[in-house]
Amino acid sequence: MSTPAKRKHNTLETPDSPPLSRRKVQSTTTKTAVASFFTPTSKKPPEQTVWQERAADDDSPNTLLVGKYSPDTDKGLIQIASETQRKKVAAFDFDSTLIQTSSGKKFASDSNDWKWWHPSVPGRLRMLHAEEGYRIVVISNQGGLSLNADSKAPKSKVPTFKAKVSAVFNQLDMPISIYAATGKDIYRKPRSGMWSELLDDYDIHSDDLDLEHSVFVGDAGGRHAGAGKPKDFSCSDRNFAGNLGLRFHTPEEFFLNEEPRPFTRTFEPSNYLSEPAAEAVASFSKMNDQDLIIFCGSPGAGKSTFYWRNLGPIGYARVNQDILKTREKCLKVAEEYLKEGKSVVIDNTNADSEVRGKWVQLASTYSVPIRCVHFTATTQLCEHNDVVRALNKPMNPEKRTVLPSLAFKGFASRYQAPTLSEGFQDVVEISFKFEGNEEEKAVWSRHWT
Repeated sequence: MSTPAKRKHNTLETPDSPPLSRRKVQSTTTKTAVASFFTPTSKKPPEQTVWQERAADDDSPNTLLVGKYSPDTDKGLIQIASETQRKKVAAFDFDSTLIQTSSGKKFASDSNDWKWWHPSVPGRLRMLHAEEGYRIVVISNQGGLSLNADSKAPKSKVPTFKAKVSAVFNQLDMPISIYAATGKDIYRKPRSGMWSELLDDYDIHSDDLDLEHSVFVGDAGGRHAGAGKPKDFSCSDRNFAGNLGLRFHTPEEFFLNEEPRPFTRTFEPSNYLSEPAAEAVASFSKMNDQDLIIFCGSPGAGKSTFYWRNLGPIGYARVNQDILKTREKCLKVAEEYLKEGKSVVIDNTNADSEVRGKWVQLASTYSVPIRCVHFTATTQLCEHNDVVRALNKPMNPEKRTVLPSLAFKGFASRYQAPTLSEGFQDVVEISFKFEGNEEEKAVWSRHWT
């Protein structure tokens, strides 16, 4: 090991400060800090919470922050050995479940701005671990954090978050880990990526996991407002537990033994699996030797899937703005297809009559009928479809990424239902029904948003 080069003394430097005897020095450094600074690294106590950053795959940036707290090893090897035998998992959300801000603010102002959600929390966690044989973990969405310098979220928040977690874990002083999802990828609840990482880390196979007695506790339960309490901001924690087959409790139910409050899931995938998909497309059939068909529907409504399964095979050329980037380019390419005598599908959202009018005019110029296929899927359904497509490679042949919520809100704000009076030969409504094999159906039927 090479010795660092000593800094050379610069004989040309002249002191521009007053002599030491004339300066007022006020030091806030404690004797403990000084002693720690001069203690060799090999003799310092190890940091008890060890951190890692992880990515969903080799092509993605790090978005998962994992921290593992281990008590001092001098507490005995029996406790350490017993950790490998724990097949029951008690998992908890972090904010508003284990802790809350001591300031009363919605978000913590610094790493010290926290207190237990209820005084009973630490004792209950210790009992679960020491007496009931549970492995204790924290599974938390932390969208305000960023592990990447090019993100809009300030990376400076990460050290503050780590310090707060370490303070919480130090008080518990028991084996415990945290999984914090900072992105909107496979790790974010209600998606199951953090759970998969947990099982891999502790080498727990699905057949070995005591699923019946494992539990997840979180405050995002989709509860209604009532008894002076506001409604929950989402149902993501309840949906996360549902995806995994875990028992779910809110903090009030688990720590305080309160009765469950009524709740509602804003979106239930199983509602769209009851009827055969063929019924959704039975009303559509080819009517003309050459025509122009425009789609109208939100992102994620099933437009591209409908094209590939129903129109592509019978010779329709496709024009798509996600590929061509501008409407002007779409108009130019569609015109070229029409000149060649081809029938054309405009696979865009075409939300309002003004945009659709440009396609009506183009069809009129080339004296071909224009038809409209109207996709009626709700916003919640479209957001679900978008995430399923983006996060499951076998179901994403065009390699699309998760769209921001603004894409769906933007469509909804511009949307005008298409009518025959705009110049269409007909308007065919297509309601969404899932199409796919059993494996794809199992993926699609989980909660993703």
